[in-house]
Amino acid sequence: MTQSNDVSLPDMTNDDVELLKKLEEENRRIEYDLKSPASAILKPIVNTHSPELHHKQGRKDSISSDLSNLTIDSDGNLDNEWVIWNKLVNNWSLYMKKKSIWIRDLIRSGVPVHFRPLLWQSLTKIDTTNTKEKYIELIKMSSPCEKVIQRDISRTYPEHEFFKEQHGLGQESLFNVIKAYSLYDREVGYCQGMSFVVGLLLMHMPEEEAFAVLVSIMQDYTMREMYKPDMYHLGLCMYQFECMIQEFLPDLYRHFQAEGLHTSMYASSWFLTLFTKQFSLNMVCRIMDLFLSEGMEMIFRISMGLLEIHQDELMLLSMEDMLKVTF
Repeated sequence: MTQSNDVSLPDMTNDDVELLKKLEEENRRIEYDLKSPASAILKPIVNTHSPELHHKQGRKDSISSDLSNLTIDSDGNLDNEWVIWNKLVNNWSLYMKKKSIWIRDLIRSGVPVHFRPLLWQSLTKIDTTNTKEKYIELIKMSSPCEKVIQRDISRTYPEHEFFKEQHGLGQESLFNVIKAYSLYDREVGYCQGMSFVVGLLLMHMPEEEAFAVLVSIMQDYTMREMYKPDMYHLGLCMYQFECMIQEFLPDLYRHFQAEGLHTSMYASSWFLTLFTKQFSLNMVCRIMDLFLSEGMEMIFRISMGLLEIHQDELMLLSMEDMLKVTF
């Protein structure tokens, strides 16, 4: 796996930190037990690529001897954090077999930016050799989606240094990866929103690796089902999400119903873009960490957390104001 140059991301704002803290608090609360109707609703869309499902182990796995070696320095930082992450990414298969729950918990606690490209590639289990050959072949071909792709390129992270130059390296890379996938999976082709996911990957790795990770996200994390022309799976997710709101946030559900605010009017973008359009890059990277580690269930949880955090203010707004202010 090839690691790209370090990506310079702006520090989180105070609002981002506070929101992340609240989301993590809400996610801890939204640990559905097996008897919950919401748990049954989630079962069809839980990611079968998730480490937790591949390696069912007891909670004891979360207590690792490696964690006992972590010490806090005078500034409150983990002295051995880089040592732990270096061991993890260089011995991925071994750790996944023995400590999958520990890996999940480590990812939840935060991923150092320099290890993120290798982590994403490890979580998606990409085969760079075969994919590189396929990618080189695909970018030489023409796609019927090229005009539509080109139209959306300039709208993707327009303020980001890597993508803001028209016809620059960033926009060219973005076009290449999306075009290649539109040829790789002709049934899906290209769907609006895909460019933000690809753009995020390109901020962390070269084109070939970004393409390989994209293929895994689409094939193994049910995202291609979301992007299919009939968008049946997206509709199913919206129905499942609405059922969760009805059960866990009944007052807000009734308010949405009274105002005529349908779930797809605000949440479809969350699911199609994996929140890549909603938050700062640091927040988006944290969400991608969690998504690749735990699958689509995490997008449901974050969505529920957002609504619960903002429930009081949403209850006071009309449909028009909710769409303008919050979503």
